[in-house]
Amino acid sequence: MPTLANPLGLLALLGIPAVLAIHFLQRKAIELPVSTLFLLERTRRDAASGRRLERIIPSVPLWMQLLAILLLAWFLAEPRLQKEGSVQRIAVVLDSSASMGVFKKEGIERLSAVLPGFQGPASAIEFTVIESAPGRPRVYAGESLDELKTALEKWQPLDGLTDPTQALRLARSLVAREGTVIYLTDTPAESLPFGARILAVGEAIANVGFTGVSFSTEEGSLVWKALVRNYSKTPVDRTWSLQTSNGSTEPRSFRLEGGALVTLQSAFPEGAGNVRLVLSPDRFTLDDTLPLVAPQPKKIELFTATSPAFADLTAKLLEALDHAASTNDAATADLAITSYDPLDPVPPKGNSIVFVEDSTRTGAYLKGGIVAEAGPLLDGLNWQSLLVRETIQLERLPSDSVLLWQEKRPLIFLREKPATDKQPATRQLCFNFDLRLSNAENQPAFIVLLHRFAESIRAAKVSPSRLNLETGQPLRITSLPGVPLEATVTDPVGKKLPVPASLMHAPATPGFLTIRQNETTLLDAAVSFADTREADFSACGKSGAVTDASQSGIRRHTQPDPLWRVWIILLITALLVSWRFNTRKTATA
Repeated sequence: MPTLANPLGLLALLGIPAVLAIHFLQRKAIELPVSTLFLLERTRRDAASGRRLERIIPSVPLWMQLLAILLLAWFLAEPRLQKEGSVQRIAVVLDSSASMGVFKKEGIERLSAVLPGFQGPASAIEFTVIESAPGRPRVYAGESLDELKTALEKWQPLDGLTDPTQALRLARSLVAREGTVIYLTDTPAESLPFGARILAVGEAIANVGFTGVSFSTEEGSLVWKALVRNYSKTPVDRTWSLQTSNGSTEPRSFRLEGGALVTLQSAFPEGAGNVRLVLSPDRFTLDDTLPLVAPQPKKIELFTATSPAFADLTAKLLEALDHAASTNDAATADLAITSYDPLDPVPPKGNSIVFVEDSTRTGAYLKGGIVAEAGPLLDGLNWQSLLVRETIQLERLPSDSVLLWQEKRPLIFLREKPATDKQPATRQLCFNFDLRLSNAENQPAFIVLLHRFAESIRAAKVSPSRLNLETGQPLRITSLPGVPLEATVTDPVGKKLPVPASLMHAPATPGFLTIRQNETTLLDAAVSFADTREADFSACGKSGAVTDASQSGIRRHTQPDPLWRVWIILLITALLVSWRFNTRKTATA
């Protein structure tokens, strides 16, 4: 079937009723005065009445004029014929944010309805479907709309807020300039890069969900406190209950005003499994359940050397750290706070914080600018008000990494030793000055640095822990080298789920995660959804997509009518014939 590249050319067909109207009109009779009435031929009475509508009289000029109009309209409409083997390529970028899960069914229906309209004059159509989150495999690639719908049914949008720019760039490169890129989302946008067309299928819905949880110890009992938020502008009534593997509490009602937050709290049930808080459901179910475990981070033990100069410092550090304790056994301690004595310059063997201990106390204050090296331990810390006196210095190794300089003197450096067959890897934070001859203890940056270093030691410790995580949160699992890990993932009620291919992040759905090595449980975690951006549907809405084929697509998939020269010749011939007959009729009259 031919495709019209310029459908407006068919407006030339309006000339047909104009020609017919002209031929309906009769010419008024010409009055000729004569002296004898019998010389006049008998005439019809109505011929003298002037112009009026009459029965149309077929004639050669009439048919030629109608034919000329038809040929002109056909020529102006620019008919084009389909090319054999032409393919229209369409790339669909799916908004992989979690809020799209609510509108997934409607999105599949809308997409299935509009995709065939993009084929245009092409003989075939190819689909490529990718997610807006970078690094994901293709959802579908092929020519079948039914197979595409089946692939979309299996698709699960669970990510946080994502920027689709990178995915749209990739989609445009896949379909080239002549192809079509569609972005399926739940939030309308004014414009998209790379010539993409938006298809929004969302709507503003009311949602109530958990936003986070905290724990505290009150009267010897562990107490949880969960925040619940109403994202809509109208008041809502909900119920909540605490459920475990042993049963559940009676649902309790509460009311939230528009945009309000409410705190729910209770004692954590001891010895119970699959502990979870459950709200009465709404359309967005990911934040209606809050799995819980009693938190227990890795315990870190601090050892203080015999010098009493660091007793206060150890007490402050123990107070700043969670789940930390003091120990008198240097062999089992995770971190030691010690000093460097030039009379006994034996360096510590394990993880430690080392200070210079100078008994002379006669040095002047160091001069010069203080410069901090970029790194995770010192990022965002201000050391410009630090005052340090001249003291003896620690012996610095070539492999040490300097963290803080004052002119050419290193004030703080990090010493790292790799693991060996007899000794595990160690880290030592060395302060190349006497703490007592400085104002370091009054510097917030100093306390934060010690806290960060102690937490890095805790993170590198192979030890069990129980944590409450958020979906997709990065994980750092410290384990014995060479021994595989075993993971178990369940939903909130305990049903087993497929284990992710990588344990670099928490699962994308709420539930429970357990990671073991041999017989040791390294991590026992509850995973909850707490992304407030995806739980807020106030900006969601609908928008349509343009389904007509572009001019570039029409010209790419079609070829000009090979008979266009014939139509021009026939048009000229029809006009000449009509003119010739009209001229002959005038001459005869």
